[in-house]
Amino acid sequence: MYIEEITQSVEWSGDVKQAYRTLQVTLTNTLDGVKPIAEFQLGKDLRLFSDGIELFRGFIFRRQTDQSGSMTLVAYDENVYLTKNEDTKKFMKMAASQIIRKLCVEFGIAIGTIAETPYVIPKLILRDMTLWDMMTTALTVTRKHGGGRYFIYAADGKLHLAKRTDRKAAYIIESATNLLEASYSQSIEDMRNQVRIVGGDEEKKPIIAVASDQASIEGYGLMQHFETGDSDATQAEITKLAADRLAELNVIDDEAVVTAEGYDDTYAGVSVYVHDEMTQIVGSYYVSSDVHTWAAGMHKMVLTLSATDDLPELEYTPPAETTKKKTKTKKTEEDAE
Repeated sequence: MYIEEITQSVEWSGDVKQAYRTLQVTLTNTLDGVKPIAEFQLGKDLRLFSDGIELFRGFIFRRQTDQSGSMTLVAYDENVYLTKNEDTKKFMKMAASQIIRKLCVEFGIAIGTIAETPYVIPKLILRDMTLWDMMTTALTVTRKHGGGRYFIYAADGKLHLAKRTDRKAAYIIESATNLLEASYSQSIEDMRNQVRIVGGDEEKKPIIAVASDQASIEGYGLMQHFETGDSDATQAEITKLAADRLAELNVIDDEAVVTAEGYDDTYAGVSVYVHDEMTQIVGSYYVSSDVHTWAAGMHKMVLTLSATDDLPELEYTPPAETTKKKTKTKKTEEDAE
């Protein structure tokens, strides 16, 4: 059933660090103010199309209506079920892509295209976690071992895993044409300009690597990140890890929020070029979150932009495994008989 004739407004939103995208629809579900036009059941399908192209497919999780017949529907895409299921799992010698596929099969989540991740994780023990946190942890471990950056998304009612590449929006946002509002901030609060990593046997034969940026230290002061590397890592691997982590952490956080005319291809996870002289938002930025609204015949979007390509991360600390003590039983003469 198509409901655009009774729809008052639509809000479509997402965040790169959230498992799922959200669709909120406000509509007038009555013609006479006495009875509703249609029944919208919880758990049923709700889709959003723009110019014949499907932008969203999900399930109604919340509905609200008042005496006048005004109704609000809130739906989430398929990946919401990654946050609604928890478990404890132990994975041995599996790649993140294999872990994700296995969890989807076990919990009945439809699988789309799953990119193969190259790094095989020796052991991963995940306790009392949602499926989303399990998958995010596996992908974080993969990235930290040089296996590349991957992200999970939903499309056509299925879960997909893809390698992170620079997806660019087709349109430029600029103050002279389609930019409506803008604000900009910078911060060094999360910056780290020196990285120290200790691997190997920390007690007997530690492997240590330090990477630093002297110019950054002189400009902003020393801010060190410390990390423990794998016990079986080589000096070359620890050194590379320190250099990679420094490149990641030695950055000034830029955040810009812009309101502009809406474009369907501009959403969390893509990059967009923005040009505004007043706020000095000039250049290509990653969209970390977006809110698209359609109302009164207009399509607007509010974008939170970042200079860094942020992805959800969860650090993994191997839990201590409990071992059962073997108990010896003494054989008595009665037992022998």
